[in-house]
Amino acid sequence: MVFDQTPYSCRVEWGRRGAREAAERGDIVIIVDVLSFSSTVISALEMGAVIFPYPPHLDGEEYANIVKAEYILGRAEASKRGKATLSPVSFSHEHANKKFVLSSMNGSFCTWIAKKTQAVLVGGILNAEAVASVANQISKQRKASITIIPCGEQWNETREYEDTLRPAVEDYLGAGAILSYLGGDKSPEAKICMAGFLSVREKIEDVIWECGSGRELRERGFDADVKHCIRLNTYKTVPMLQDGYFVDVRKYFT
Repeated sequence: MVFDQTPYSCRVEWGRRGAREAAERGDIVIIVDVLSFSSTVISALEMGAVIFPYPPHLDGEEYANIVKAEYILGRAEASKRGKATLSPVSFSHEHANKKFVLSSMNGSFCTWIAKKTQAVLVGGILNAEAVASVANQISKQRKASITIIPCGEQWNETREYEDTLRPAVEDYLGAGAILSYLGGDKSPEAKICMAGFLSVREKIEDVIWECGSGRELRERGFDADVKHCIRLNTYKTVPMLQDGYFVDVRKYFT
């Protein structure tokens, strides 16, 4: 039998393979990629933008032409042109009702893999309580389990036989934050993840600021991104994938 944390209704699975397993079970999936896919999607929808997630191994620019959207470029290139980027702070109310295609190695890819399951939500530190509230209601309505997918990062220059997934502490803590608001029976993996968050809740901003991914972004000049993404429960926006793009479904749930 495949490792799947049954019979618990709240589970934690890592990365693309975890997303596939959760989708094949028909679970409600919550994608967590704190730095920065999840935070960018949440922030963009908060500003009224429309985001189409797309995997990086396919032609995102061609897809953007098909859906009549702007293809989001990398942080450095887009910032030079004054365009929206994977950086969540690059979105403002000027982007309301504009469509964007967002590709990333982790969050977008995991979303694309899980897209055929009954509900794909996007969560992070920014909206932990709000996304958990919606997931709780969907789970009750549909009698479905919930799997949180901390996406992690990808190692560069891997050698033969080496794993490419690099578990990321910010995604683990983001998953733990959401779990702390979820009902249902939690697997041992989920309980430990939640405990990790609760143990650093009062200093989570400092922890992520100093973690490997936080330091990487800061050294590249994106301090503002890190500061933005680690603000607990700042937004009530809850992105859900519908017809290939994310919509804010909070208005449908109380």
